[in-house]
Amino acid sequence: MPTHFIHILRLRPVLFDAVAVACLVMASFVLGFIFNRVFHHWANKFRGGWGELFFALLQSLSVPLLILAGLSMALALFHLPPRWQHVESKALIALIIAVLFYFPTKVVLLFLRRLQIKDPGFEQVAAPISFIIKALFALIGVILVLENLGIHLTAVWTTLGIGSVAVALALQDTLNNFFAGFYILADRPIKLGDYIKLDSGQEGYVIHIGWRSTRIRTLSNNIVVLPNSTLAKAVVTNYSLPEPRMSLTIPVGVAYGTDPNRVEKVLVEIGNEAARDGVPGLLAEPEPNVRFIPGFGDSSLNFSLNVQVGKFVDQYIVQHELRKRIVVRFQKEGIEMPFPTRTLVLDKSVLAILEEGTRTSRRG
Repeated sequence: MPTHFIHILRLRPVLFDAVAVACLVMASFVLGFIFNRVFHHWANKFRGGWGELFFALLQSLSVPLLILAGLSMALALFHLPPRWQHVESKALIALIIAVLFYFPTKVVLLFLRRLQIKDPGFEQVAAPISFIIKALFALIGVILVLENLGIHLTAVWTTLGIGSVAVALALQDTLNNFFAGFYILADRPIKLGDYIKLDSGQEGYVIHIGWRSTRIRTLSNNIVVLPNSTLAKAVVTNYSLPEPRMSLTIPVGVAYGTDPNRVEKVLVEIGNEAARDGVPGLLAEPEPNVRFIPGFGDSSLNFSLNVQVGKFVDQYIVQHELRKRIVVRFQKEGIEMPFPTRTLVLDKSVLAILEEGTRTSRRG
């Protein structure tokens, strides 16, 4: 220790050592911050590659590692009082534990970030996974630090064990929704913007997928809030998967005696003409087609006009326009769209009763 500096500054040796340790730690922090900025620059330079992952890891570790080195050097160079040395050694061990747990945490988080860049759909899953990883490593690190400081957690664990049972029972529905939300985010049966319909009848656009609930906006512009546990157990029809385009079938009935080939030709022409005219949502490819299905009805020959629409909600305007065109064209072509009719076949005994009633009324 340079005694002339102590004499000039008129400081006690213990105070001088304390100031020197603080300056060394501060210098380590400043140096770590400088390296942090340098590695940040190189991480941006290699953005999108494995170089970004490497330099981002160095960037995050530069400050804690240099502070750790500064504390180690301070213990070796300066002679602090035993009480201070004990505190500093405890702080050093705590910092070592923190770094040891911080390093794998950062590696996993950076790897998740890289997966998120490759697959933007992974973003919803990456956020909760990152939170769980941070919480898990932080909890283990805090436990080890407290044990190292002489704070034993046996009583705490006993209390938490008893209390956790009560909490789990009280939050059973919340936990069910939480894990169901994690399943939805991980499995991705639905995503934001999809149009879905549940077996219970609710349908609409998915506008939010949270930890407790999922919200869908109906076509009437109302919000339906679905608990995630309910959504996870429901049968869901996703009209946006595997693609938004979907088939639309319009049933058409004509009178018996009408030439089926003529009906088919007219309906196909109506579909193609509507596509050429640019009816909103109606796709020209694949071309409209007609099938003599379901076939023979009670009072009509039933055909199906099949077209393709861009997305689920386009079907409403397309049905509206095509039905108007079908009515106008059938009237022009003289194709009859019959009313429902019924033919009654009466038993002979019933006919006899009716005839007897008719004769009685005439005599009266």
